[in-house]
Amino acid sequence: RKRMMEIFHESQEPYLLKELEKIGPKQKGIVSQTVKDVVQSLVDDSMCYCEKIGTSNYFWSFPSETAVKRQNKTKELEAEIGQLETKGRDLETSIAQAELGREQTEERKLLMEELAEVEARWEAQNSELQQFKECDPALMALKKKQAAVAKEAANRWTDNIFIMQSWARDKFNMETENFNKYFDVPNDLDSV
Repeated sequence: RKRMMEIFHESQEPYLLKELEKIGPKQKGIVSQTVKDVVQSLVDDSMCYCEKIGTSNYFWSFPSETAVKRQNKTKELEAEIGQLETKGRDLETSIAQAELGREQTEERKLLMEELAEVEARWEAQNSELQQFKECDPALMALKKKQAAVAKEAANRWTDNIFIMQSWARDKFNMETENFNKYFDVPNDLDSV
């Protein structure tokens, strides 16, 4: 890539791809099969330009273009810095204006202390409430409902196992004890 850029910058002329494929190996020792890929990668990275003129694609890159790009980028960044500095000053001004009505007075100090006391009392009551959470009627009702759903699901699966036992007994003439043994089903399995 560097050697291809040297071709463009030394001659400062636009080239056709065929010309680059001839010049690259001769002048800079670039492998002729990679010239097209190298030029395309330079175009993709905006280090080289391609323009279709008529039926031909011309490629070029001038040394002054990189300097111009850097200058433009520098100007953009300086403008952004200026905007951010202005925004910072505006924020500092708005902070100062917001602090105007909040000077540390005796009344404000007393209100802040009272607020801290109320928050501490609320925290203590909330932690005490957490201790009795197990006895919450809504939570107990939810647990009962979940237990009923779990019991129903367990019975459904037990019924499914019994159905499989009867199917295996009828289809394969298999004893229930053998089915239980082969499929690790306990002999005392029953509905809940």
